[in-house]
Amino acid sequence: MPLPAAQLPESAAGSTAPAKLHLYTAGTPNGYKPSILLEELRLAYPDLKDGALSYDFTTLSFANKEQKDPEYLKINPNGRIPALVDDNAGGHNVFESASILIWLVENYDKDNHFWFSDAKLRSKALSWIFFAHGGVGPMQGQANHFYRYAPEKIPYGVKRYQEETARLYSVLEDGLNAGKGEWLVGDKYSIADINVFGWVRSHAWAGIDITPFPKLAAWLDRIESRPGAYAGLGVPTRGKKLTKEEEEEKAKEAQAWIMADQKK
Repeated sequence: MPLPAAQLPESAAGSTAPAKLHLYTAGTPNGYKPSILLEELRLAYPDLKDGALSYDFTTLSFANKEQKDPEYLKINPNGRIPALVDDNAGGHNVFESASILIWLVENYDKDNHFWFSDAKLRSKALSWIFFAHGGVGPMQGQANHFYRYAPEKIPYGVKRYQEETARLYSVLEDGLNAGKGEWLVGDKYSIADINVFGWVRSHAWAGIDITPFPKLAAWLDRIESRPGAYAGLGVPTRGKKLTKEEEEEKAKEAQAWIMADQKK
């Protein structure tokens, strides 16, 4: 079965420019990372909006296991989202969300709006990126699983991963306090922030209370208020605030394909 047809983002509505970047994604904390950065870059470099930074996106359905389709596995052999194909670089494939962010800033952010020219600041940014990639994402992902998807409630699993996620949030809070309190590195919005934003934004889905982290809560609001972040959160579709009943129904639907996939 062929993959779904590519679509244009809202910011490219009516554009006839051929897409140079092809994003494969879904509405998850990792999926939002590259779309947010792409939209931020398109605002920062409007002369590239219909050129090197023109992009389309393909939404992959986990329920239909489209991320495991042989066509997609040629792009990302791990069968996960997101992934990017860059026609500006001869159809170069990039997978893993943090890797995509780094590829984009290294190739399309010549003025370092979202990256750093200073080697020490780059090192600090990479430290926060790896911290999120190896800590926040995996631990919060497990909190999601035990809190929302596990077929039976295991209090130990819920408590362990919620508490560890909260501890990691406290590290982010400390990181913000180390500067002026607004951004993680160099007192500037960067991919270090974008890389972990989607996870922290979904704290309630994992049952995490963010009120003990006021700097982090303000940081969330600050990013959400950015036009580029707003546009990026519309890819692949703009979500809505769910009622408790709708949350439970969404979790039940996801549980069905998650558990079916684990039985194979």
